Amino acid sequence: MRSNVLIVEDDAAMLRGLEDNYRASGYSVRVAREGSRGLSLAMEAAPDLLVLDVMLPGINGFDVCRRLREGGRQVPTIMLTAKDEEADVLLGFGVGADDYLTKPFSVRELLARSEALLRRVAQAGASGPPELAFGDWVIDQAGRQLRDEAGRAVPLSPKEYELLVYLASRPGRALSREQIMNAVWGYGCMVTRRSIDRFVNSLRKKVEVDPGRPRHILTVREHGYRFEG
Repeated sequence: MRSNVLIVEDDAAMLRGLEDNYRASGYSVRVAREGSRGLSLAMEAAPDLLVLDVMLPGINGFDVCRRLREGGRQVPTIMLTAKDEEADVLLGFGVGADDYLTKPFSVRELLARSEALLRRVAQAGASGPPELAFGDWVIDQAGRQLRDEAGRAVPLSPKEYELLVYLASRPGRALSREQIMNAVWGYGCMVTRRSIDRFVNSLRKKVEVDPGRPRHILTVREHGYRFEG
């Protein structure tokens, strides 16, 4: 069965090139050239993959991604941008992007990352226990949610969720920042060691009673982090 990809890109030449390459690789393709149309298609058509430019007329790519996540749509998303500053990368991940490429980029690399992202999503849905429990929290892997003891869902970005699952499924192990980076973000992604620390701090604020004195996500000095249930 072919995967469905939605490409939202305002540059006509680039859009045509991406469309042709995805079709040649066996994908079913839909396209949009501005943010509001891309958002509508993503909400209505539920694609398997979203390739989303940041600089779009009307609604920009960050806002498209944010609105999708707020609407409960967890479509795997790769963002494309001409900016390569870390702040923009973190903003993209913060609003729910799964991967990030800066222009100019290799179409071959984009296709490879698309396959890798779809493969990770499929493996996450097919493997592992349906729930992971720690402290007063339950990670519902089937629903990709973190719930408190009352059963209420706690808002997490896709990357915060994947980071939490990666740590919680390896209790007691000292995991280096490089291990975490490669497992959660993938090889070649523009995420730094400092970025990992920022994501951990953000996650601590949501799962720790006292983020300054964490019980679950512990720092391993000069190495990385260790999770304790």
